[in-house]
Amino acid sequence: MQFEGAVIKEQGVTFAIVIVKPNVLNSTHQCDEARNSFRIIFPGMPIILMAQDGRGTPTYQGRKDIVGFLANTLVSQIPWKKYNYS
Repeated sequence: MQFEGAVIKEQGVTFAIVIVKPNVLNSTHQCDEARNSFRIIFPGMPIILMAQDGRGTPTYQGRKDIVGFLANTLVSQIPWKKYNYS
């Protein structure tokens, strides 16, 4: 499986952001499943899920302090990378 994500260190906190489909953010169960599947790639880090609407506007789900930080960050400023895992 291939996905896009990023690892960011800000104010002493290292966290991961993973792009998911918008419908994932509509379900607590799907958010939990997604986060659990990405823990293998990002062990010990808070994992923030991000989806974009048709206009490219991001919605973040996860730790409130990190989500608040990301709300003031342009998506283009995030160091996205393609990850592969099976």
